[in-house]
Amino acid sequence: MRKTDLSEASCPIARSLSDIGDWWSLLIVRDALSGMTRFSEFQRSLGCAKNILSARLAKLVEREVLTLAPASDGSAYTEYRLTEKGKALRVPLVALRQWGEANLFDADEERLSLVDRRDGRPVARLELHAHDGRALGPDDVETRSQPA
Repeated sequence: MRKTDLSEASCPIARSLSDIGDWWSLLIVRDALSGMTRFSEFQRSLGCAKNILSARLAKLVEREVLTLAPASDGSAYTEYRLTEKGKALRVPLVALRQWGEANLFDADEERLSLVDRRDGRPVARLELHAHDGRALGPDDVETRSQPA
């Protein structure tokens, strides 16, 4: 089945999903945010077929989420490094992580937690805030068309 191209959609969510929305791509970015840089590291972590991983990595490079660079250890390998655009995906991935923690795990079920490196304490829940600092709930926002 061929995917619909949403790269020209007026909805930013649709455009984002068109660029990086498949689960392999998001898991690659997750792993890159954790410090992985080499093809073999991504494959070991994800367990996906080499052709799938290769295609997703190429798309992430094409979309400027990752960049290819010579290996930092001077070997003949290349490394995949996050661009600033790729690093900016940390916040939406944290939001997705927190949604999953709240909705997809039983209270006593073991899970990976996101913690502050400095003190090892859990990261605070993300919130939406209005321009004046008010916390916004789901019923406090709406989508409107904005002129360019």
